[in-house]
Parts: sequence; structure tokens; C-alpha cells
Amino acid sequence: MDVKPWDDETDMKKLEEAVRSIEVECLLWGASKLVPVGYGIKKKQIMLTIINELVSMDTLIEERLIVEPINENVQSCDIIAFNKI
Repeated sequence: MDVKPWDDETDMKKLEEAVRSIEVECLLWGASKLVPVGYGIKKKQIMLTIINELVSMDTLIEERLIVEPINENVQSCDIIAFNKI
């Protein structure tokens, strides 16, 4: 998942801490890395694992990741890859 900050002054450590603070049954956070976007802005790519029948990605993004207080650091989130087993 791509997690994009508001600007180049966003503290990316706080952004990642805010995202990882979300605890939902059947959600496991994985490795992450910073990826340059442009104009000095970097986005955070974070791997995660869910059980699809129990955790909806749309709900996770809309109801947990882009609401207060997390939205102070997170501007938007996008799913960049999705594997279903």
C-alpha cells in the first residue's frame, strides 16, 4: 500500500507510527520503505496482510487511515498490489 504525506515537511516516522497504530483483527503490518515521488516528497510503501473475508481494504482506508487524527500526516492511500490466496 502507498501512503502519501501532505508535503515534504511531514514527519515520515510519525506517519508510519500512525499507520501501524491501527489494530484490526486479521491485519498484520509488514516491511516498509520510502519511495521518492518528486519535489522532495516521499511516500511510504507498507506491506500488509489481511484475511479478506474479515478485513475490507476499502473500509480500512476510508474509516481508519484517512480520518482524524491519522489524517494529520496521511493525505491519501492507494493499493499498489493485491494478492489473493
